[in-house]
Amino acid sequence: MSAIPSLRTARLNLRPLRPGDLDALADMLADPEVARFIGPERPRDRVESWRALESMLGHWAMRGYGFFALELRETGVFVGRAGILHPLDWPAPELAYALARPFWGQGYATEAAGAARAWAFDWFGFAQLASFIHPDNAASIKVANRLGAVREGDVQLAGMTAQHWVHYPPGRGAIV
Repeated sequence: MSAIPSLRTARLNLRPLRPGDLDALADMLADPEVARFIGPERPRDRVESWRALESMLGHWAMRGYGFFALELRETGVFVGRAGILHPLDWPAPELAYALARPFWGQGYATEAAGAARAWAFDWFGFAQLASFIHPDNAASIKVANRLGAVREGDVQLAGMTAQHWVHYPPGRGAIV
């Protein structure tokens, strides 16, 4: 496994997750409003958050890509996570993101997801990326729209129906 890169945007550092992120990640994953849109669609306790952190770090070893920790550049405060997820039973690599609730509605998800997406297209040459979004998650749907993703129907994932959004590399739309 090569080193996990770090990215920068105007307001965020996208950096490797680390064990010191557990408290902030556990707080985020314990929030029912955050958890209702990400698997397993219920709040997680600290032990489950640790396992999620292990899984996110292991994803880098297995795939060469994964989630970045998001932190505010000015303060280093943990904001959430964003990156590329591709579990074995997923139909495609997914551009995914989740923020702690105090950081909702400020454009951080779009900023982070856009940076992670650009990095993934540049480094891995994906023909497309997916975002699988809970149909009630209006904020994530807005992010997908802002990023220029195209909805291509629904898909069953992890026991739930999700909207299937497709992201294409810059300068290339859907092939018809």
